[in-house]
Amino acid sequence: MLQSRDDIRNIAIIAHVDHGKTTLVDQLLRQSGAFRANQEVQERVMDSNDIERERGITILSKNTAVTYKGTKINIVDTPGHADFGGEVERILKMVNGAILVVDAYEGPMPQTKFVLQKALNLNLPVIVCINKADRPEARPEEVVDEVLELFMDLDASDEQLDCPFVFASAKDGWATKDLSQPKKDMMDLFDTIIDYIPAPKGDPDAGTQILISTIDYNEYVGRIGIGKIDNGSLKVNQEAVVVNHHDPDKKEKVRITKLYEFDGLKRVDVEEASIGSIVAISGIADIHVGDTICSPENPVAIPFQKIDEPTLSMNFVVNDSPFAGQEGKFVTSRHLRDRLFRELNTDVSLRVEETDSPDCFKVSGRGELHLSVLIESMRREGYEFAVSKAEVIYKEDEEGHKLEPMEMAYIDVPEEFSGTVIQELATRKGELLNMGTGTGGYTRLEFRIPSRGLIGYRGTFMTDTKGNGIINTIFDGYDRYKGDIQYRKTGSLIAFESGESVTYGLFAAQDRGTLFIGPGEKVYAGMVIGSSSKPEDIEVNVCKKKHLTNTRASGSDDALTLTPPKNMSLEQCLEFLDTDELLEVTPKNLRIRKKILDSRMRKRASR
Repeated sequence: MLQSRDDIRNIAIIAHVDHGKTTLVDQLLRQSGAFRANQEVQERVMDSNDIERERGITILSKNTAVTYKGTKINIVDTPGHADFGGEVERILKMVNGAILVVDAYEGPMPQTKFVLQKALNLNLPVIVCINKADRPEARPEEVVDEVLELFMDLDASDEQLDCPFVFASAKDGWATKDLSQPKKDMMDLFDTIIDYIPAPKGDPDAGTQILISTIDYNEYVGRIGIGKIDNGSLKVNQEAVVVNHHDPDKKEKVRITKLYEFDGLKRVDVEEASIGSIVAISGIADIHVGDTICSPENPVAIPFQKIDEPTLSMNFVVNDSPFAGQEGKFVTSRHLRDRLFRELNTDVSLRVEETDSPDCFKVSGRGELHLSVLIESMRREGYEFAVSKAEVIYKEDEEGHKLEPMEMAYIDVPEEFSGTVIQELATRKGELLNMGTGTGGYTRLEFRIPSRGLIGYRGTFMTDTKGNGIINTIFDGYDRYKGDIQYRKTGSLIAFESGESVTYGLFAAQDRGTLFIGPGEKVYAGMVIGSSSKPEDIEVNVCKKKHLTNTRASGSDDALTLTPPKNMSLEQCLEFLDTDELLEVTPKNLRIRKKILDSRMRKRASR
């Protein structure tokens, strides 16, 4: 017999990147009394790891819960980046409704469309929250029309079209249904959630059924499965069976040792939980996303969509440069292997494969951002290793044609730069589908382009648009191979011998291109120290000192002035890499190098 739990609401917060989801959750937590009055709370409290805080993006979905007028509201904050889109789809299976956050100036963006499509496909009711309504350039009324148009484009049903709109400023802590009313707090949003989002339904007397939607990992208790109880109830010490919709042979007997519910930002131990509750379960060693925990009498798996396949891969290799082992704590292949396989505990879109060489692992992910976040995390933990250029993962169709992943790229640029962008993307096999005028004198371009054409493009794009362009991409299936693309138009400047760079040598080298290093830095033969102004690689000797003579000529001792070197970030290094190069990653340095360090061996190999 189906019953609804009226004292619970489960919602996900979905949006395009940077439209204010995490800040909105902050405010809901603050105004529901989840924090003590005198508690120190940092901004964007949900973004818990350092990389999320620095980049201002959410990478992993987070669970939290607040209580309002006796109703418990479970809130899940989801990532906005396309690279982490797999997280969003799974979260939506766990909730009964969603809050779609849209920026009051930017309006619906590509990722807004992507996340809304997922919610509508699952027939979830959606509350639209027009955020940042306090911006001086905000245009809330127009954005409401744009959102309704988007609903129609996505074939929303009449019930879905009749969704409530709430205007908010998460930064200033207010939400209102009517902008002409005085703005004081978030209560209008809380009330809308209670009134509009349905209570979870289930059969409390049936056998237990919980679909695991996300995985957390903790050093002490191992893997923690998080999901919503669809039917029945769950108790500590209960016997259960783990089954999986996509793996019919899986039937594993387990015992529930620990059970938690969410309260504010904390996990609270509970003895028992029933339908509609979002719970965390620890003590099941190899629990995975998509597993269903059932009672042994009636093990029925809950269906869920398969996780998106990775589209990019790169090799992670043990560092074998002349400086190997000098700066990192973890340097061996065993360290590297253990760390990469441990990442699989929490990151379900990642794949790690062993190769013929024990020192090399093939790591595949959803995009450049996905893989660079992993590299940055490992680097901070003290790992030292090298990575190869990112390559796309090809497939074959029945007729044996080579297929490659494609992306839709949505670009907003000031009018004067649109020609440059169109020309550059055409050389990368991009196809212009649409061109129109966006808001504020910007031109909106829509391209369909091979994923490999976008590798290393963001840096070029920022230079071409003088930092004024916005580019958003979304995976768009596989298509026939579009032909070869030339990635880099310039060669590398390569150090000729090992030693320490000196001003005299650098001064002679800087006429050949752009340098990445300054004086007094250690270099080794085969290390890339700059980008050449010509298409071919050039070897330069930056350790060369001036010959001392005993005659002095006027003007020969004038001070040498060096152009400041270009400091490369991790993303820029990954973009610059060519197929015959590696990026050496250590906790202190990023160095680009040739795979073959010896110049004679390199020439032989290239022949």
